[in-house]
Amino acid sequence: MSFLIPVARLRETSSLIAFHHPSPGYKFHVLIVPKRETATLAQLDPQDTAFLTDLYSTVQSLVDEFHLQAYRLIVNGGEYQDFPHLHFHLISDVTG
Repeated sequence: MSFLIPVARLRETSSLIAFHHPSPGYKFHVLIVPKRETATLAQLDPQDTAFLTDLYSTVQSLVDEFHLQAYRLIVNGGEYQDFPHLHFHLISDVTG
């Protein structure tokens, strides 16, 4: 995956990037994408603790920064996944 995506990055660590969805479906809609090429959640190495730690830390910091009073962290797979690279959606219609 190319990381020359022309978006304003909200977070970037050694294992992921997070940015506002270019076509948001919610009032708050952020994509969190691992840098390591992984097609689906089913292929994610459960021993990849650096990514999992970054994921949880990134979600927590975005929830705090944007004062999300209610939120969802969604990952799609199989036919529900419209892009062939693992990614997570942090969404909310309730912000503070």
